[in-house]
Amino acid sequence: MSATAFDFEKARFNMIEQQIRPWEVLDATVLALLGQIKRETFVPPAYQALALSDLEIPLSQPAVEGECMLAPKVEARTLQDLALKPTDNVLEIGTGSGYMAALLGRLSRQVLTLEINPALAETARANLARAGVGNVQVKTADAAAGRFAPCVSEAPYDVIVLSGSVAEVPADLLELLRVGGRLFAVVGDEPIMRATLVQRTGEASYHSEQPWDIVIPRLRNFPEPTRFRF
Repeated sequence: MSATAFDFEKARFNMIEQQIRPWEVLDATVLALLGQIKRETFVPPAYQALALSDLEIPLSQPAVEGECMLAPKVEARTLQDLALKPTDNVLEIGTGSGYMAALLGRLSRQVLTLEINPALAETARANLARAGVGNVQVKTADAAAGRFAPCVSEAPYDVIVLSGSVAEVPADLLELLRVGGRLFAVVGDEPIMRATLVQRTGEASYHSEQPWDIVIPRLRNFPEPTRFRF
């Protein structure tokens, strides 16, 4: 094993033991998957040495606000909370480099992931192909435009994941969930945002929980609340 490979494996072990487990991620399937999918292969070359660190990693050069990989512990806790099943049909909004889509793909039947930046969408396709993840479709689209028209063809979904924060969860997006389906989003405004898990319990009923707090970048073009000015 090369020195470089040894360093990544040591860093991966430390990521799981020092970042992920202390964040109450104890699901054996999730932990094993984090050891299998090589996060460093989804990171721009300039940042590969930081791929397994507890931070957000820029995906664009020059850096574009909001275009980043989320910290590993956030992705891991999201996966654990969603409790994906091999039969699940999944929608992700905000593909980035494709790493979260790869994790989702390994735990579900199929994933449709939407990315607003065409260059990032192309990078994600290449990363997923290189990782051997064949059940993820990357579509270049603005998910916030046209009442989520790019998502409708594959609906209903068992799981919807927003890989960026929003001021509130759009009702149109919740309507794409199958009864029994789950949606994950980080909701709120800085400095207070909350991880929000919504389950569709009936044709017109939903149950929502907010199990932990985190601040992450915004998804582009999603509506912001009106702010009064004097």
